[in-house]
Formats: sequence, C-alpha cells, structure tokens
Amino acid sequence: MKKSDISNISNAESVERAEESVRSSVQPSGKFGGKADRLFGADPVGLDESARGIVVLVIVGVAVGLLSGMFGIGGGTVIVPALVWLGLTQRNAAATSMLAIVPTSISGVISYATCGNVDWLAALLLFCGMFVGGQIGSWLLSRLPELVLRWIFVVFLVFVVANQISFVPSRDQHITMSVLTGVCLVLLGVVIGILAGLLGIGGGALAVPALSMLFGASDLIARGTSLLAMFPNSITTSVANLKRRLVHVKAALIIGLVAAVTAPFGTWIAGAVSPRVGSILFACYLCVLLIRSLFVAVKATRSARASS
Repeated sequence: MKKSDISNISNAESVERAEESVRSSVQPSGKFGGKADRLFGADPVGLDESARGIVVLVIVGVAVGLLSGMFGIGGGTVIVPALVWLGLTQRNAAATSMLAIVPTSISGVISYATCGNVDWLAALLLFCGMFVGGQIGSWLLSRLPELVLRWIFVVFLVFVVANQISFVPSRDQHITMSVLTGVCLVLLGVVIGILAGLLGIGGGALAVPALSMLFGASDLIARGTSLLAMFPNSITTSVANLKRRLVHVKAALIIGLVAAVTAPFGTWIAGAVSPRVGSILFACYLCVLLIRSLFVAVKATRSARASS
C-alpha cells in the first residue's frame, strides 16, 4: 500500500472522529434520553432534566407518597399529568408511572399491614384478575392514539369523582368471602388491570371505592388491600412496558423512591381523619385534576382537527 493511501485513510478516520465528537457535543443536555441505560436501553426522550425538572419530579414524589398513604392509590393520577407537563408523551408517561408505583405501593402496604388493615385473600384474588387485565392494558397502550388515551383518562376521572361524592365508607366492616365474592373480585381485578396498564395508574382510585361499595370493606381495609394487589400488578405491567421500550426508568425511580419515604405519613393522616372527610378530600383533589385533564384533552382535540 502506498504512503499516500495510508495518509488518506488516516485523514478519513480523523475526520470521522471529529464529526462524531461534534455530534455528541450538540446532544441536548436537558433530556434524560441522551444516554442509554445498560439494563433497559435508552430512556424515551423529551423529559426535562434541568434543575427545575428534577425538583418537579421530587415534589411529585412527595405528593404521590402522601396521596398513596391517604387514599390507597398508586399515584398515577398525579404522575401521568406531571410527566406529560415535563415533556413526555401520554404513552410514555403512563408506562413510566406504572414503574414508579412499585416502590410506592410497597411502602404503603407495609404501613397498612402493620395496623391490620389488609385483606390478604381479597388482594390475591384482585391481583389474579389485574395480572391478566394489565397485559391487555399494556398492549392497548402501545397501539391506541394519544388523543384517545387523554379522553379515556378524563372519563375515568369523572367516574371516580362521582363515586367519591355519592358514597361514604364505613370504618368497622370487612369483606365476607364466598365463591361468588371471589369470582367478582377476580373480574374486578381484570377491569382495574386494563385501566392500570392503559392509563398508567395503579388502579386504587377504582379499587378502593369498589371494595367498599360492592364488597363491604372498611375504608382503611379497602386502601390497604388495594395497595397490596397493586404492587405485583405494577411489576408485571412494568415488565411488559419495559420490553416495549415505553418506560423512562430514571424518572420512575426518582418519583417512586421519594414517594416510598412519604407514604407512611399519608397512612397516618388516613387513620386520623374520618371516612367522610377522607372521601371529600379525595374528591376535591380529583376535581382539580379533572378540570386540568379536560382542558388538555379539549386543546389536543382542537389541534388534531386543525391539522387534519
């Protein structure tokens, strides 16, 4: 090989390395998606990684932990809108929310279980249904349009708010188990699992009122049982979402770990207030969330019509 050929090859390699260096230097520094995760691949791009974004994730984690402990929910109704506001798509936000719910629900279950407010058999039956429903919901999540997901979320919130306003749970009742009750719990779990996988929620916002209204559980037992059933379901659904590369792992861990710390304090608040006060507080929170979600859905619908 001639010296000139060797020189040309060397020069070409140098140019290629320089171009690669330039490309890497202009990558957005405000996105988690700039670097690949060794275990789960690259995170979805779009989420703000600035100081403001990290602070928002921590604040969301604190709020989720308190709400999880107070109401027996996973906190997806807070996590999903917050992640969308920070730049994720509705699809990625829903998938990320499910992973964040894992440590949150573990902490909440421990808090309720230490006070004897968990029905272990009912939680097992719920999970059996939620496992099936969660896979269906995860599959639908990867296929339904963003606009459809937003409106499903709005309809879900309307249903939950109506239930919270119209029903006052008891504090001294428990679930009376029978074959029919067991079958109904499994079917309820399927419905909750589909909504959980589709909307990125733990399902507690539906499970808690359903356990009280349909199965006679006290408000505290309903919350503790909901969190226990939510824990394994959020894991199985998150595995499916991770395989489809829908989860922003780093954001989920920040929110989930912070929420796990604050959840026990929320559980203490739940026991300190009356069932009626707890229902009113939950309904007020959901009304605020409903108004915002409705505004976003209407705005997205108008934008879709304008572009078509």
